[in-house]
Amino acid sequence: MACSQNRTPTSAAPGVSRSPSAQAPPPVLVDSCDVTDVNRPAAVLWDMDGTLVDTEPYWLRAETELVHEWGGHWSMEDGLQLVGSSLTNSSRVLQSRGVQLEPDEIIQLLTSRVMEQLDDSVPWRPGSREMLMAVHDSGVPTALVTMSIRRMADHIAASAGFPAFDVVVAGDEVVNGKPDPEAYLRAATALGVEITDCIAIEDSEFGVAAAVASGATTLALPLHVELPESPSYTRWESLDGRTLEQLFSLHGEKVAR
Repeated sequence: MACSQNRTPTSAAPGVSRSPSAQAPPPVLVDSCDVTDVNRPAAVLWDMDGTLVDTEPYWLRAETELVHEWGGHWSMEDGLQLVGSSLTNSSRVLQSRGVQLEPDEIIQLLTSRVMEQLDDSVPWRPGSREMLMAVHDSGVPTALVTMSIRRMADHIAASAGFPAFDVVVAGDEVVNGKPDPEAYLRAATALGVEITDCIAIEDSEFGVAAAVASGATTLALPLHVELPESPSYTRWESLDGRTLEQLFSLHGEKVAR
């Protein structure tokens, strides 16, 4: 099989607009000889909040402000309990703290406030954007699988500066949010691949549970909430300094078991 090297194409992925102000990370050359066929996954499925971008402080600020506006109290510990959860579930928790709005009103308001903060800076986790580009350059399909709603998912996808995702599955497009595996199963179906041939990358307990339940090879990158070691998934501190070969080998190890 011939080896090839690819750089980022200039065309946009279907359904994902490119931000004219976004700056792509330095091009990463990917040699197909570096990744054996047995290791190569059918797709890589990415969580967004906490995995690709560290938006959890933005969500915590938005939640705190909203609860305080309704006379309630909201702490960092309260916010951490919601990390990785569906926004529908989060909105109900905020209602229980005194926010007298309908769930969709809460979701839209929180999202708008987080996106206002994103206008100042998109906080990419170290190594995440570089690995995202490396996967893209390798020709392996990618999906963004997030519990954030579509308009925020598209905003983050566009900020990558290149057509990073072939498919986006957002929280307002599924019936059952994480930890249910529905979003991951939908992403695999949309890509036309078997979920058991995919790698899913997550940071939270709810997200990891969803990825594992889907049948995907699961990589956990804990950030604000610690995750224990488990035979059900692999845990790395971050993607910083990691190579495409190391990522893809996780799938090869699972296939070999």
